[in-house]
Amino acid sequence: MDKKKLSEADICEKFISPALQQAGWDAVEQVFREYTLRPGRVVVRGRQAARDKRSVLRADYVLFYKSNPLVVIEAKDNHHAIGAGMDQAIHYAELLDVPFALSTNGDGFVFRDATLTTGVLESNLALDQFPSPQDLWNRYCAWKGWSPAVRQVAEYPYAPSKTPRYYQINAINRTVEAIAQGQNRILLVMATGTGKTYTAFQIIWRLWKSGAKKRILYLADRNILIDQTMVNDFRPFKGAMAKLSPNAKGVERVDAETGKQFIEHLDLAVNKTSKLVDKSYEIYLSLYQAVSGTEEEANIYKQFSPDFFDLIIVDECHRGSADADSAWREILSYFSTATQIGLTATPKETKDVSNIEYFGEPVYQYSLRQGIEDGYLAPYKVIRVDLDKDTFGWRPTVGMKDKAGNLIEDRIYNATDMNRTLVLERRDEVVAAKITEYLKATHRYDKTIVFCEDVDHASRMRQALANANADLCKDNPKYVVQITGDNAEGKLELDNFIDPEKTYPVIATTSKLMSTGVDAQTCKLIVLDQNIKSMTLFKQIIGRGTRLREDLGKTWFTILDFKRATDIFADEKFDGDPVQIYEPKGDDPVAPPEPPPGSPGKPGGPEVGGSPPTGPTTVGPGEGGVQIKRYIVDGRVNVSVARERVQYLNAQGKLITESLRDYTRINLLAKYSSLDQFLQAWNDAERKEALLQELEGYGVLFDALAEDVGKDLDPFDLLIHVAWNMPPLTRRERANRVKKRNVFTKYGPTARKVLDALIDKYADQGVQTIESMDVLSVPPLTDLGTPVELVRSFGGKDQYLQALQLLESELYSARPN
Repeated sequence: MDKKKLSEADICEKFISPALQQAGWDAVEQVFREYTLRPGRVVVRGRQAARDKRSVLRADYVLFYKSNPLVVIEAKDNHHAIGAGMDQAIHYAELLDVPFALSTNGDGFVFRDATLTTGVLESNLALDQFPSPQDLWNRYCAWKGWSPAVRQVAEYPYAPSKTPRYYQINAINRTVEAIAQGQNRILLVMATGTGKTYTAFQIIWRLWKSGAKKRILYLADRNILIDQTMVNDFRPFKGAMAKLSPNAKGVERVDAETGKQFIEHLDLAVNKTSKLVDKSYEIYLSLYQAVSGTEEEANIYKQFSPDFFDLIIVDECHRGSADADSAWREILSYFSTATQIGLTATPKETKDVSNIEYFGEPVYQYSLRQGIEDGYLAPYKVIRVDLDKDTFGWRPTVGMKDKAGNLIEDRIYNATDMNRTLVLERRDEVVAAKITEYLKATHRYDKTIVFCEDVDHASRMRQALANANADLCKDNPKYVVQITGDNAEGKLELDNFIDPEKTYPVIATTSKLMSTGVDAQTCKLIVLDQNIKSMTLFKQIIGRGTRLREDLGKTWFTILDFKRATDIFADEKFDGDPVQIYEPKGDDPVAPPEPPPGSPGKPGGPEVGGSPPTGPTTVGPGEGGVQIKRYIVDGRVNVSVARERVQYLNAQGKLITESLRDYTRINLLAKYSSLDQFLQAWNDAERKEALLQELEGYGVLFDALAEDVGKDLDPFDLLIHVAWNMPPLTRRERANRVKKRNVFTKYGPTARKVLDALIDKYADQGVQTIESMDVLSVPPLTDLGTPVELVRSFGGKDQYLQALQLLESELYSARPN
C-alpha cells in the first residue's frame, strides 16, 4: 500500500486507530476522534455573525482514562514528516492540561512525555510500540504524586450527561484532585455563561459517588437558581436531593414527548408547619436567605450539627459570602469542618472584602476573554451615547425650583448626579427614545435589560419606555416590565423574561436585582444607565448577555451605554473587549448604519402608571452619611445627544484614537510599501477571502471602514481608495467591464452562463460569495443545473477553479481610471 496516496483520514483509519486498539485502548470508551477543543470564535460583521473557521481547534485524537484526558495525538498525511504535528499536539495538550502529546504520519509516532518518568522528553515509537492505558495512567499518577486514595477519587467517572468542555474538564479535575489531597477551601473562577453550575454538578457527582463526600450543601442567592439547578443540571440527584425551604411552587416545564406544560414539584426538606428539617437526604440546596434570614428561619441551618455536611458549594461567592461579618459567612463558619468551594465569575477583592483571603488562590480560572476567543461566549458591540447634560453639566438658573416648588441648590450637576440627586424628566424620555430607536432598527422583540440607578429610576424608565412603545404596549402590557426587589408583580415576570420560549416581557427595567445570577440566554441588548465603578458589578452585568444560543439566533449582543461605564475597558484588569465601539454623532442613528439586513425581524408591558414622586426626595445617606436630596425637574430642561466620535477596537483589543481611515492607511502602508506591492499580493492570492481574513487579523475593520467611507464598495476598492487615494469603482461597474470584454469565449454555453451568473453574484454580494462552492447551490445557478453538472461543464473541479481565478483576474485587472 502506497501511503503517499492516502489522505489524513485514511492514515488514521488504517494505521493509527488499529495501533491504539492493539495497545489496549477501547475505541468507544477511551478514544475520541476529532475532539473539539474550541468551536471557533463568533465573528460579527455588521448585523450578521458566523464562526471563524480558522479559530476552530479539533484534536485528531484525545485518549481518556476514566474521566481524565491523558493523551493528545495529531495526525498528518504521509507527505508530512512524522513529527510535523508536534507543535499542534503540544498546544492541544496544554489546553487539556495533559502531559502526553504525539505526532504521527502513519509510519510511527514522535512521543512527548512531559512527566519525564522515563527520563526522556521525546522519543520515536514504532506503530506497535504505543503505550497501554494503564502504563500512561501509572506514569501520570506518579508524576502527580497521588496516593491510592487520591487515585480512587480521580478515577471515578463523570455523570453520564453532556460531554464537558475542555476548560470544564480542567476545572472539575483540578477541584476533585485538590479535595482528594486534603484541600478544604477552594475557589473556582469561571466567566458567566461558561457552565459553573454544570461544573459544580460534576464535581459533586464524582466526590459523592466515589464516597469521598457523603452529605453536600449547595448555596445560592436566587430562588430561580436553586429551582432551575434542581430540575436541570442536578436532575440525576433526584431522590437523594431536597430544597431547604418550607415553600416552593415547583418549576414549569415542557414534557419532551407530548410537548405539554406541567409543574415539576421539588422535594422539600423543611416541614411547612413544624419548620423541622428532614435529615434523611444527602444533597441539600438552599438560598442563603432561607437559612439565615428572619429570626424564625435563622435556626434552620442550626438544626444540623456543625459536622453534618462534608462539602459546601457556594455559588456567586463574590456576593455576601465574601464579607467577613455577613449572615452568609455565619453559615460557612458554622460548618467550618466541611470542604467549601466558592464559585464566581468575578472574585471580590477590596481592602475590606476578599474571596481569596477566605477560599485561597483559584485552583482554576476561565475568563470572559478566553470564552469569547474560544467561541463558547457571545461577543458584543458597544454603542456609546453621551447626553449633553451628563457630559457638559447643568446648572439651574438663579432661583429655579423643581416640580414640588423646592429651590434647587445652585451648583453644577453632572453625570454622577443624574437620577441620584437630580432627575431630568426629559432625560428619561431621550434614553427611552434611543433604546426604542435601536430596537426598531434591529428587532423590537429582542430581550433587553435596562440597568437603572435605583428602584425609582427603574419605575420611571418603565413608564418612559411604555410611552415610547405605546403601539405595542397598548395591546401587550407586559412588553415592558419593572423587575426590582420591591416590585412583587415584576419579580413574578423574571422567569418569563429569561425563558427563551416566552415572548413577554421583552424589556426589563431593573436596578440591582438582575445584575447577577439571572440566566437570560437570549438577551441581545443591555442598556447601562447606571453609574458603575466596580469591575465586579460591570462584568456581572455584561454576563447577562454572554450566553450563546445559536439555535435561537443569539450569536452576539449589544451594550448601549449612556454612562461611559464602558470606560472600564481601558482598565488593564479588564479581560473581555468588545468587537466594536460605535458613538453616534448628534442625530446619527443609534444603531450603526448597515446594508439591508439579512434576516427580517418578527412583526410586532406594563400599564402606564402614575407619575413618579416629586422632590426633593430623601433617598438615603450618601458618602459620609450625609442625606442626599433628589430634585425632579420637568420638561423645562431639554436633554439631547452630545457631540461624539466613533471609536473601534484594533486587532489587539485596544481603542483606536485616530480616525479609522488614518488607522487603516498606517496599517496597510506598514504591510505593503507601495500600491504595486498590494496589487501583487491581491492578484497572487488564490482565494481573495483568505487574504481578506488575513487583513482583518492585521487590523483592517472592513464593515466599520465601509460605514466611515459611506459607500458600499468592494474590499479591494475600499482599501486602495483609503490607503492610496485611488478613485474607487463599484462592484457593478467592475462586473460590467468584464462583461463588455467578452473574455470567456473558450468555454461552452453552460459554462459561460455559469460565469455570467457568477459575475452578477459578485456585483450583488462580493468576491467572498463567488469563491464559495455553495454559490452553485443557490438561484439563479440552480436553474442551470446541479452543482455537479455545472462543475462538469468546465471539465471538472480543477478546471472550474481555474475559470474562477480567470474571472477574478479580469474583475481586478485594471486600476480605476
